[in-house]
Amino acid sequence: MTKENNLTINGSGSYPGGEYDKISIRGDGTIVNDVECSIFHVYGTSEAVENVKAGSIKVFGEAEVKGNLQAEKMLIMGTMEVGGRASLKNIKILGTLEVGEDLTGDEANIKGTISVKGDVEYETFESTGGFEIKGLLNADKIMVSLRFGESSAEEIGGGVIHVKKKSSFVPFVKDTGTLTAKVIEGDDIYLENTKADIVRGKIVKIGTGCQIGSVEYTTELMHDPGSTIKTKTKL
Repeated sequence: MTKENNLTINGSGSYPGGEYDKISIRGDGTIVNDVECSIFHVYGTSEAVENVKAGSIKVFGEAEVKGNLQAEKMLIMGTMEVGGRASLKNIKILGTLEVGEDLTGDEANIKGTISVKGDVEYETFESTGGFEIKGLLNADKIMVSLRFGESSAEEIGGGVIHVKKKSSFVPFVKDTGTLTAKVIEGDDIYLENTKADIVRGKIVKIGTGCQIGSVEYTTELMHDPGSTIKTKTKL
C-alpha cells in the first residue's frame, strides 16, 4: 500500500471503508463499510459500522466496532466495544474492553477490565484487573491476581489455573477481590478468594477465602482450614 492509502481524521465525519495502510482518528470519525488496515490508532472517538481487520490496534480514546473485529496486536488504554466476535491474537488491556460474542486469541494480559457475553479462549490468560465472562473461560495457562471487585465466569477450564489475592498498596484498604464461577476444571488448580459450585482437577489446592461446593480430584487435595468445601471426592 502507498502513503495515499492512509486515512487521518482530525475533525468529524463519515468515511468509506476499504483497504488502508494506517488509520489515525484524532477527532470523531465513523467508518461506514468493512475496513482492513495495517495500523489503526484511535485518539478521539471512532465508530466502525461493520467489520474491522487490522494488524495493530491502539485505542487511547473511545472506539466501537458494531460488527466483528480481527487483529494481530491490540493495546487498549481507553475503551473499546465490539458488537460481534473479537479475534485478537495478542491483547493488553489497561482500559476497558466489551465484546458482544466470543473473544479468542493467543495471549491476553488484562490490567483493566473486560466484559464478554460469549466464551473466551486463549493459550495464556493473565489478569490483574477484572473480568466478567458470561460463557466459558478456557486457556492452557490461567493466572489471575485479584485486586478489586468481583471477577466472574460461567465456567473456567485449563491446564494450569492459579487464582491468588493481591495485597493492596493502599494502607487500611481491605482486599475485596473475588472470583465466582459455577465450574472450575483443570490439571493443576490453586485458588484463593474463590466461590465455585464444582472444582475438578488432578492436583487441587484450596487456599484462603474460598467457598467451594464440591471438589473432585484424582491425585492430590490440599485445603486451607479457613476455607469451606462441602464435599470432597477422590476419583
